Amino acid sequence: MSQHEPEQARRTVMIAAFEGWNDAGGAATAAVEHLADVWGAEQVAELDPEDYYDFQVNRPQVSADDDGRRILTWPSTTVSVAEVPGSGRRVVLVHGIEPSMRWRAYCRELLAHADRLGVETVVTLGALLADVPHTRPIPLTATSESVGMQAVLDVEQSTYEGPTGIVGVLQHAASEHALQSVSLWAAVPHYVGNPPSPKATLAILTRVEDLLSEPVPLGDLPADAEAWQHGVDELAQEDSEIAEYVHQLEEAKDAEELPEASGEAIAREFERYLRRRDSGDGRPG
Repeated sequence: MSQHEPEQARRTVMIAAFEGWNDAGGAATAAVEHLADVWGAEQVAELDPEDYYDFQVNRPQVSADDDGRRILTWPSTTVSVAEVPGSGRRVVLVHGIEPSMRWRAYCRELLAHADRLGVETVVTLGALLADVPHTRPIPLTATSESVGMQAVLDVEQSTYEGPTGIVGVLQHAASEHALQSVSLWAAVPHYVGNPPSPKATLAILTRVEDLLSEPVPLGDLPADAEAWQHGVDELAQEDSEIAEYVHQLEEAKDAEELPEASGEAIAREFERYLRRRDSGDGRPG
């Protein structure tokens, strides 16, 4: 490790997630919301929804405040800034809804905020429905268009070809903007794809923790993930066809897995444990 690497490891990172097509089970946006909560993020910008949304597709919501006054909330995208306790590292959090139009302008505006806030790396989060069992660890893929990031962070170059969402467009735009970019995707069991999906959110946050080398307080999320799995177990037990289908998914998944954890995986888990112990959050991942 060179003497400059610790400083580089603390450079500003933007983490973005978007409701809609890229957010199965609400897992990705829930991860950004969790980070904003535990790191005390403060909103610094909001994109004008008039420029990017079809309000017949993403309608404004009417509600009442504590005084009974009617409030109209428009679909939008917010940019918030947090500092990681201990290290003081700045993290920019983007939480939005996939836009209906002007995607290129939308990405340019987000990247303009990234420039203004000193961002050097963009991490996009996504979740998709997949043929995976809820009883096994949530599969997670990490890809990057940067050869340097692929080597340093042990991520792959994406080989996907086909329709893409705003997550893929923003990652590509960040790369063309001379920013490092990484995309994380969690595979959510398709038969329980309704939000929330705390087990998938937990998997995303665990990988974010690895990428940033920063401890992420998990709070009640591990317990929520365990309760979610037990709830799905009970539903499967009540339907023999679902139970048999889950069993088939388990057999297919287990056939793909190595018989024992790799040394690299064990090392990552140990490093994660040390980070949480040093930060005072000793909850298991």
